[in-house]
Amino acid sequence: MNKKLIFLDIDGTLTPPGSNIPPDSAIEAVKRAQNNGHKVFLCSGRNYTMLSPLLKYNFDGVIASAGGYIICDDKLIYDCPMTEKQFETAMNVFDKNNVFCTIESADGSFTDPRFKEYLKNAPGEANSELLRWRNQIEKELNIRSLDEYDNSPIYKIIIMATSESSLEEPKKILSDEFQFCLQPDNASGIINGEIINLEFNKGLAVQKVCDYYNISIEDSISFGDSMNDLEMIETTACSVVMENGAEPLKEIADIIAPTVEDDGLYKVFDQLHLI
Repeated sequence: MNKKLIFLDIDGTLTPPGSNIPPDSAIEAVKRAQNNGHKVFLCSGRNYTMLSPLLKYNFDGVIASAGGYIICDDKLIYDCPMTEKQFETAMNVFDKNNVFCTIESADGSFTDPRFKEYLKNAPGEANSELLRWRNQIEKELNIRSLDEYDNSPIYKIIIMATSESSLEEPKKILSDEFQFCLQPDNASGIINGEIINLEFNKGLAVQKVCDYYNISIEDSISFGDSMNDLEMIETTACSVVMENGAEPLKEIADIIAPTVEDDGLYKVFDQLHLI
């Protein structure tokens, strides 16, 4: 078998959603595949610092910030933060329209404290649950207040909006340079999402890694579960979507894997003779 490049999304794919701890079966699958000469990469929307809880498992490289920051064998091979003008324009139009932001550099994340204040004062159990989730995520991943932002280059902006109308002007101003990836939360009424530079995505990042190793895209395999994995799933020769994944992804996947809690990664690594 040719040596393969394997790309793994994290939340809902390598780990249970909201967790930084892969099941033992997933780690065993990764190690055994590496022992067979294959290379395994994290491929995530998270920034590099947010990947730190998983780096101890000795992956061969990482695609961070949805493709804007790529490391192969400890070497940075691609680095594409926003320009100062892009960042300033985005932050100004989001602030004008009362859209809450979390900004991500390679070394840190900074969130608007007004979002949590909004959740505290908003009625409904769903908003209270969302506030608990935000507090837990910020604690686990060391997300700091926007007041502490250190002017480091920014790769991605996560947005939280309370209405579709508040995103109309931002879309008009930013859509020529950024993709809006949005997911309404029907229970809380909050629109969660992110803007990603059109210069990169997970699919383009996969191609860059293949080019770096001089390995054909025909020897690439991806594992994902959500719509921000779409370009990665479309790019690799073999695409695997988790059983818990988005329906549009499952419709185009080559393989549907059991959930990660049901040892899905291990079972499909075995099915593909990677281990």
